Parts: sequence; C-alpha cells; structure tokens
Amino acid sequence: MSGAKLFTPVSIGELTLKNRIVIAPMCQYSAEEGSMTDWHLMHLGMLANSGAGFLTIEATAVSPEGRITYGDVGLYSDDNERAMGRTLESVRRWSEMPIGIQLGHAGRKASSEVPWKGGGQISPDKPQGWKTVGASDLPFDPRYDAPRQLDMDGVARLRKAFADAARRAARLDLSAIQIHGAHGYLLHQFLSPLSNKRTDEYGGSLENRMRFPLEIFEEVRNAFPANRPVTMRVSASDWAEGGWNVDETAQFALALEQRGCNAVHVSSGGLVAHQKIDVGPNYQVPFARAIKAATRMPVIAVGLITEFEQAEAIIGTGDADLIAIARAILYDPRWPWHAAAHFGAHVSAADQYLRCQPRQFRSLFETNKG
Repeated sequence: MSGAKLFTPVSIGELTLKNRIVIAPMCQYSAEEGSMTDWHLMHLGMLANSGAGFLTIEATAVSPEGRITYGDVGLYSDDNERAMGRTLESVRRWSEMPIGIQLGHAGRKASSEVPWKGGGQISPDKPQGWKTVGASDLPFDPRYDAPRQLDMDGVARLRKAFADAARRAARLDLSAIQIHGAHGYLLHQFLSPLSNKRTDEYGGSLENRMRFPLEIFEEVRNAFPANRPVTMRVSASDWAEGGWNVDETAQFALALEQRGCNAVHVSSGGLVAHQKIDVGPNYQVPFARAIKAATRMPVIAVGLITEFEQAEAIIGTGDADLIAIARAILYDPRWPWHAAAHFGAHVSAADQYLRCQPRQFRSLFETNKG
C-alpha cells in the first residue's frame, strides 16, 4: 500500500475527493459567444480520465463583458448553459470524476485578444472588443483603454449575475464552484489598493476593499446548494510595492471562512503590468503555507508544481492540503497515473484503458465507470 499522502482522500465541505490532485481551471479561448464547443468536449474528456481527484472548468464569465477574450466560456445565457450541459453529459458518461467550475469577471483585463494571436487588449472600437469596467477607472496598462468605474447599479447587476451563474451551475449538477478572486480580475481589482481608488464604501480601508468580493461570495453561496462547496481563488501578493499582500490575504481568508467558504486556492500576481515575480518551483507555496496557518479551511497550492516528490512534499509537510496542476497536466495528461505508479498508489481509470496497465504496476488502476 502507498504511504503517499497525495493519494489519500480529502474532504472539501461535504465533497470527498479520492486524492489531493486538483486540475486547475485553464482558459482554452475556444468558445463561441460564450458557449462551449467540441474542443471543450475533447479537452475536458481527456482531463476527466487523468486520475486526478477533481476537475475545474476554466474561468467562466458571468456576463459577456466579463470575458477575458471573445473566446472565453460564459454561463450567462440559456445557450451557454445548454452547450455546457451537452459537454458535461458526454464527459460524465465515461468518468466519475467530480467537476466544478470557476466563475469570474475579468474587469479591466477583459476585451483581450487570444494568446496565440498576441494577447493584449482590443480597444472597444475594434471588432471583438468592448468597453471594460473596473473597481476604478485605472487601466491595467497605460496603453489600454481605461475601464469605466462600476457605479452602484453596476455593482448590483454583477451581484445578480454571479448569483444567476451559480444557479445555472447548480442546474448543471456541478459539484463545486470556485469564485475567481485572483490574477488581476475584477474581484482582485477591488481588493488591491493599486487598482481600487474608490472613495465610497467599496474603497479605502481593507474592510471596504473586501466588501464587494465578500458580497459576491455570499450571493454565490446563497444561490448554490448548501451541500456543495463554494471556494475562492486568491492572489496572495501583487508582487508590486504598495499592493495587496499575504497579510491582507489571510484576513480576507478568515472573512471568507466566517461566511461559509469551504476552501481557498492560493495563487499570486496578475494585477499590474509592472509586477516583478520571482518565478521558480514552489514559488507560491509559502503563500499557501501562510494562509493555511491563518485558517482552518483546506488550502490548495499551485504554481510550477511539476514533479511527483515535489507535490508529495507540499502535502506531506503540511504546507497545503491539496495541490493544483495546470500546464503540467496539459503536457502529461496522465500525470496522476504516473505519480500513482511512482508512489505505489492507485487511481481510477476507464475500463477501456485497463489493458494498458504496465506489468510492474498491476495495482495501479481501479475501475471507473464506462
């Protein structure tokens, strides 16, 4: 039997996962008018047979102007819901892996070109572009069109949009919701003093800057079934002087916990173009460790986690309760299988794949549905 903690069960609220490997949300920029396409069926179907404990659907916009790019998935219309439903029906036919969704709004970082066409903002007067909104009227980059500062009506509309998307997620029988409060998108824009220069009840003090993200959490929590988890992804540091920091993140995590948050996924950066990130293996793990020390919620670590022993050490030393992988599992879609073989553990696999089990790893697979 494996002694690896990476392959022990873990509970997030009332949801129990078979192992501690989470597939992080990864934008595919391949939707049409916010609706999933056949690409998403292939992509999610591949990931759902990877042996991970949990699969997260990419950042999904709660309104059209909340999309990062024109190719982003949304969950703001009946067409979006039907397309996602068709994808999920097919994936679930062949995999029992629990699937959640990340709901978000890009704020001032919206209206962008897809990465393989250069990225960067598309101005609102150009095809595929639109006027962005933000916590304040400060652009992400001085060369970009300045966002329109959200007024009170806009704030109210977005509270409703998040709640409506959460109800759609419930109808789709998704296992969990992660709210995107990281990477410089709208909720992070409200949190950071570098992007929030408001003088009303949503700006200034830490309490005020946390107000809108906490309101969004409460709206989603109230709209989603009580027995299914709602979590938050945060950036623990802006990696810029005078920006959002890990101490403020810990206070935000405590406020989330008090409101019934079930886990926090700790990332960093993305708020300002002049950030200076010291990138390397485990570079974000100290942030996860700090948030874990401040809260009783399960904490998910992410960021250049590519090696099996590296992932096990993060869990085994108590720096985090789960690890999330993204690029690593795109490069190696069977990463969890290979990690299980390395540690003498086992994962769920489709019946159609059982014959591929190497002789030296005869206990690697347990049957999945199919």
